[in-house]
Amino acid sequence: MTTLRTPGPTLGVVGGGQLGRMLAEAAAPLGVEVVVLDPTPDCPAAPVARDQIVAEFDDEAGIRELAARADVLTFEIELADQDVLERVSEESGTPVHPDPATLETIHDKLVQKRALEDAGVPVPPFRAVEDADDIREAIDDYGAPVMLKARTGGYDGRGNVPVESKADAEDALESVAGPAMVESFVDFEREISVIAVKGEGETAAFPIGENVHEDEILRKTIVPAGSSEAVEQRALEVAEDVLEVMEGRGVYGIELFEAPNGEVLLNEIAPRPHNSGHWTIEGAQSSQFEQHARAVLGWPLAATDLRSPTVSVNLLGDVEESRDATLRDVNRILETPAANLHWYGKRQVRPLRKMGHVTIAGREGETTDDLLETARELERSVTFTAE
Repeated sequence: MTTLRTPGPTLGVVGGGQLGRMLAEAAAPLGVEVVVLDPTPDCPAAPVARDQIVAEFDDEAGIRELAARADVLTFEIELADQDVLERVSEESGTPVHPDPATLETIHDKLVQKRALEDAGVPVPPFRAVEDADDIREAIDDYGAPVMLKARTGGYDGRGNVPVESKADAEDALESVAGPAMVESFVDFEREISVIAVKGEGETAAFPIGENVHEDEILRKTIVPAGSSEAVEQRALEVAEDVLEVMEGRGVYGIELFEAPNGEVLLNEIAPRPHNSGHWTIEGAQSSQFEQHARAVLGWPLAATDLRSPTVSVNLLGDVEESRDATLRDVNRILETPAANLHWYGKRQVRPLRKMGHVTIAGREGETTDDLLETARELERSVTFTAE
């Protein structure tokens, strides 16, 4: 039986970026305190978390301190070191969710794809890459273009390089600069995602979202997606199969391709709350962040039903070089009914850096097309550039 007292349980979170910030915001109403570990002093999560330990994500002494102050450890960034987490958990008795074994699987995209393929999860054809000839052979087998991916360290499109022809193979491999894999290019109808939750003896999933990327960076998420009921059902089935492979409780961001024939293929998995699930804060009965807190603590999961059609748009750095972060002309967002501004508190803005997001929850009679138009207008109305 779940009980509460004051002070309540403490989550120790490796990472104090915007995900840690929103996790702390969601945990507070539950009576749950959050301590984050992050190398950046006064990180984005610091103003809303109980405390911050300033240390690198793989700093064992820092993680031991975090474990000593927490009832459960979790992470909001894949740069957490699975070996350190496992060792600290075993020696301190503080559990880690999701399990470090899952983090180890996720870290290497080739290992991830092999594990999922072995479990029967549908994935695009792929293979390991040792040299440029492997890319050329993949083009022979899959056709051009193919997608070359860094096996580790890539995010927000970094480390993903489309290879249009055999002549581009050498340069593409050099740009990845490390162990790589190659996938066939999926000519998708749309990109979709499922925010799925693995709890204590139960699972849950939010309605699927349709994602709009530019330059491999997520710009907008639209819910409900424009997919058919059959595709939605298949996406949820694939998500459930993915959860069977993952070890440990928590939220998993599951990115998928919807092919023109209705087939659903897995793209990638994040073992944590995901950018494509930010819409849940206003658009669903519970947020992905509340669900993550509940799941890692072993508490019952909340309802995931859609409240209303919802669109979320990222606010990205529109500057050419790093500078102090000042978002101008915010009034339009603040004055728009049903628009919800989320500012991440980052001190520096960089080109295309995620600085915040705006969610527009639909009111009676509004369609996702209406919400998308509002989202575009609000996105264009603000800027980080100097006057």
